[in-house]
Amino acid sequence: MSITLTTEDRRRLLRRGRALERFTLLWNVVGVGVLAVLAITASSTALAGFGLDSLIEIGASTVVLWELSGTGEARQQLALRLIGGALLALAAYLLVQSAIALVTLHRPAPSPGGIAWTAITSAVMFALAWGKTRTGKALGNPVLTTEGRVTLIDGILACAVLLGVVLNSVAGWWWADPIAGLVIAFYAIREAVHIFRPND
Repeated sequence: MSITLTTEDRRRLLRRGRALERFTLLWNVVGVGVLAVLAITASSTALAGFGLDSLIEIGASTVVLWELSGTGEARQQLALRLIGGALLALAAYLLVQSAIALVTLHRPAPSPGGIAWTAITSAVMFALAWGKTRTGKALGNPVLTTEGRVTLIDGILACAVLLGVVLNSVAGWWWADPIAGLVIAFYAIREAVHIFRPND
C-alpha cells in the first residue's frame, strides 16, 4: 500500500536527506585527512583504502545532494552510474595494492589512531545509513536509498579495517591489513554490480 506524501512531508524529508548527506560529507572530508596521515604513518593498505572509500563517499554525497536538488529519472540514473563507477575504481585500486602488499610481505606499523578512528566511524556510518535508507524509502528516492547502502558498506568496511588494524597491532598478523583491503574491494564490486544490474 503506497502512501501519498503531502508537500510539507516531502519538503521535510528532503531537508532531512540533505542534512544527512551534508553531515556525511563533512565527516568524510575530515576522515580523508585523518586517514591520509594515519595510512602514511603506519604504511597501511587498509587505512589507505578506507581513506579512498571516504573520498568516494564524499563524491557520492555530492552526487546525492545534486540529485536531491532536481527531479527526473534521467538525473537519478546518471547519479547512480557515477556512484557505481567510483566504487569500481576503488575496487581496482585496492585489488592491486593488496596483492602487492601480500606478495612483497609488506608489514604495516601498529596504528592506535587507526583503531580509534575506524571504531568511531563505524558507529557514525551505521547511524547515517539507517537515516538515509529510511528517508530514501519514504521519499521513494532510489538514489538516496542506494547511497544509504553505500554508507552501510562504509560502516561494515570500517569494522573490517578495524579488525585488520587490531590484528596487526596486537597479534602482529601483518597480512590482516591487506586482507581488510581486499574485503573493501569485494564489497565495492558487489555494490557496483547491484547499481548497474539492480534486477540480478
